Amino acid sequence: MIEEKLQSLGIKLPSPPTPAGSYVPVIRTGNLLFISGQIPIEDGKVIFTGKVSDDNLDTAQKSARMCAINIIAQMKRELGDLDKVSKIVRLTGFVNSVPEFSQQPKVINPASDLLFEIFGEKGKHSRIAVGVASLPLNSMTEIDAIVEFSE
Repeated sequence: MIEEKLQSLGIKLPSPPTPAGSYVPVIRTGNLLFISGQIPIEDGKVIFTGKVSDDNLDTAQKSARMCAINIIAQMKRELGDLDKVSKIVRLTGFVNSVPEFSQQPKVINPASDLLFEIFGEKGKHSRIAVGVASLPLNSMTEIDAIVEFSE
């Protein structure tokens, strides 16, 4: 069902990105997945880089959406079947923003909206959206997730 939803939205999940450091992309404990921060990587390359400001809000939103797609790719790799997802519990969104920028929630909204659209009620989650001075590989955004699943 979730795979069909992805297909109807024209989303083809990429191979999940490999970690950029000394950590694992997903930890499974009990019925929770803790998904490490995902940046906007496509085919091994960071697509959206640099500081976010009012001038490039649209681009930053695309970056956040790509982070969400990479989160879903990590879920798929770990669970095998996205229909096992019972709840997106929480997202934490980091925005590589200039000091005067204060629209971090608006940047992360497309990631949240995509999860709502794909998973329906199961996609509704709590969230944090914060501005930071820099992110790995000069990425515009980074988002991690906590996801509940059932076998």
